[in-house]
Amino acid sequence: MIKIYGMPTCPYCDFIHEQIEGREDEFQYINIGENIRNMSAFMHLRDNNPAFDHSKEIGDVGIPAFVLPDGTVTLKPEDVGLVEYGTAGACSIADHRSGRKGC
Repeated sequence: MIKIYGMPTCPYCDFIHEQIEGREDEFQYINIGENIRNMSAFMHLRDNNPAFDHSKEIGDVGIPAFVLPDGTVTLKPEDVGLVEYGTAGACSIADHRSGRKGC
């Protein structure tokens, strides 16, 4: 199962979350803003995995983050068969803010 760390106030995470609805056998979505346990698990991952080095350099949080069953971490949705926000087939920030389904 692929773990996805994200939160609902992140449009990139929201876009991913919409893609995995009904696919709970493949993906586990972990809302890092839901409780301190989730945030702590994400912070431990972020603090100790080089996949987040660039995100930290530019002051980005690094979500959505994907943890594969073998423990590999990636920040690229396409690595887990999902569509990245802002690519062909994705919607815009304006669409997300207006409440468009799937954004």
